[in-house]
Amino acid sequence: MADKVIGLLEKVKNIYRKRSLQFILSLSFTLASVAVMIGVAAGFSQRFVKSTERLAIINNKNVLDQMNLNLDTYLHNMMSISNTMYYSIIKNTDFGKDSMESVSDQMKLLYDANVSSLVSVAIFSDDGDLIAAQPLSRTKPNADPVSEDWFTKANEQIENVHFSAPHVENLFVNSDNIYHWVVSLSRSVEMTKDGEIVHGVMLVNMNFTGIEQICKNVDLGESGYVYIIDRNGELIYHPRQQLIYGGIIKENNKKAARYSEGSHVERFEGKERQITVKTVGYTGWKIIGVSPTSDITTTYMQNSQFIWIVAIIGIIILIFVNMFISSRVADPIKQLERSVRKLEKSNLNATVKIGGTYEIRHLGETLQSMADNMKKLMDDIVKEQEDKRKSEMSALQSQINPHFLYNTLDSIIWMIENERYEDAIDMVTALARLFRISLSKGKNIITVAQELQHAENYLIIQKVRYKNKFDYEIRMEPEAALCATIKLIVQPLVENSIYHGMEYMDGDGRIFIHAYVNEATLYIEIEDNGPGMTQEQVDELGNPAEGKVQA
Repeated sequence: MADKVIGLLEKVKNIYRKRSLQFILSLSFTLASVAVMIGVAAGFSQRFVKSTERLAIINNKNVLDQMNLNLDTYLHNMMSISNTMYYSIIKNTDFGKDSMESVSDQMKLLYDANVSSLVSVAIFSDDGDLIAAQPLSRTKPNADPVSEDWFTKANEQIENVHFSAPHVENLFVNSDNIYHWVVSLSRSVEMTKDGEIVHGVMLVNMNFTGIEQICKNVDLGESGYVYIIDRNGELIYHPRQQLIYGGIIKENNKKAARYSEGSHVERFEGKERQITVKTVGYTGWKIIGVSPTSDITTTYMQNSQFIWIVAIIGIIILIFVNMFISSRVADPIKQLERSVRKLEKSNLNATVKIGGTYEIRHLGETLQSMADNMKKLMDDIVKEQEDKRKSEMSALQSQINPHFLYNTLDSIIWMIENERYEDAIDMVTALARLFRISLSKGKNIITVAQELQHAENYLIIQKVRYKNKFDYEIRMEPEAALCATIKLIVQPLVENSIYHGMEYMDGDGRIFIHAYVNEATLYIEIEDNGPGMTQEQVDELGNPAEGKVQA
């Protein structure tokens, strides 16, 4: 796997090497721009998805809070009507002594003041007999208030106010045959009759259209809706209530009754829905907000598509911008490259195109100056080269011992024949370096470092030829490395140490070369552990040195 990856990278490198600078710049900038734009678009899209879901939950909660506030206000108004009727009318009336006409008048005033919200108000005895009612005053012959749910609950829990589920009001005789959907508010009341306290039930039938209108004004998106349930999950309001009662569609109201207040996600009939629950005070009802997840998905998909469209447009614009910028950068370099090609073909009369940025202009001016200087010096260089060849040939002939060269080449051939290729390579390299420094481009003055390198190459060759009879060490102090010296002054002394000192050694020969500066004077010492010379021989040479030859 690693080899395949490396091979693929090599192919990519080869493709890049064969392409122009403009192509590489355009491609590199474009790939970088595309990567950045895709990353930014993906990041924004992902954040937008989460933001959309969060905003949908917050929006649903805010909508239900507002609906709960409106519903709470409506129910609070109904309770205020109930309290007014109880404490202002019932508590101040002795139903055994006072005129019932006075009670009816007061109830009528209360009804007329809230006619838009009320369908009827009534007072019943503990036995279910109608005491007073507005605006209708007669119950139907077959009506049995005692068996009604609102009546029994009021007597079971006399300290509470009770709200019924929506139902058709059919308790009173109505000559117009108009039957309203109502929510009944009932409560147990204490009444005075002939000076004694008796119990009864007060009924306030609220017009259900008020609650219905509050619910219809709620907007939870294209497919969202709200419904209201009681503590047991029974429907109080649903936009499709008749269809549910008819069994045509279903609702998950029973399960919703177990949800705590807040946001939930449920799957109902194969579809995922966002459920928001809000509890209504006084009644214990729950407002259920339903938002299909598909609506939220559609919203952020549309916005994500918009983000990606903007990203694609941005990428296209960046591609053209990158092409323009790379063209402006690469064109002067192309012109400069064409000028260099002309110079490569020895066309020194070619004019170098100068343009682009400061660096490219400076390079063009430098090339033009170089071409002019080359043209000016060409004739002198040709003549100088001819003279130099002659002098280098003479130096080569005088500096290279033909016998040494022959023996060296013979040793190289022997190594190759014996498959000692690494040793042969080292020896050829040393010989090449030896020749390079011997020539020194015609210069007679070189640095000490170059001179000692030449001596080392010579020692490498001789060490092989003498079959490692000796070893050597070259020590050069840093301050001596760049000092100037006449070339080829060390090799003759090293050669002398080998021929006269190492010839008779048996593997323990040693040559030591030391270059240093002392009191502004350069010293190069060559020392060996060979037999040496007698004092008489030293005296004959006229050198008073003690066992050392200095240069």
